[in-house]
Amino acid sequence: MEPEIINNASRPGLVRDVIDSIRQIYDPEIPVNVYDLGLIYKIRLDEDDRVFVTMTLTTPNCPVADSLPNQVESVVMLTEGVSDARVELTFTPPFTIDMMSDEAKLELGLL
Repeated sequence: MEPEIINNASRPGLVRDVIDSIRQIYDPEIPVNVYDLGLIYKIRLDEDDRVFVTMTLTTPNCPVADSLPNQVESVVMLTEGVSDARVELTFTPPFTIDMMSDEAKLELGLL
């Protein structure tokens, strides 16, 4: 499942750079990055190059519930051209393996 992308950034290509940054973060228990795992639901870039990410976790009781959203926020904030970054955690809708990219499913032997 591809996340919803709202791109009003001033620099073309910034959304791609943000996605590339998010792909650097891996779930520590699953060898797949959080973007391809389907944990990113929405990425919104405003005209001031602020980035707002809505994401979930594989389970509400995830052992990295406190750190994973902070890691995503940190790498997005460090992306060249981003003026600010915020991550919101949601559990609606709940994560399912159907949200994973085909590449992630193949990596995990689910295809």
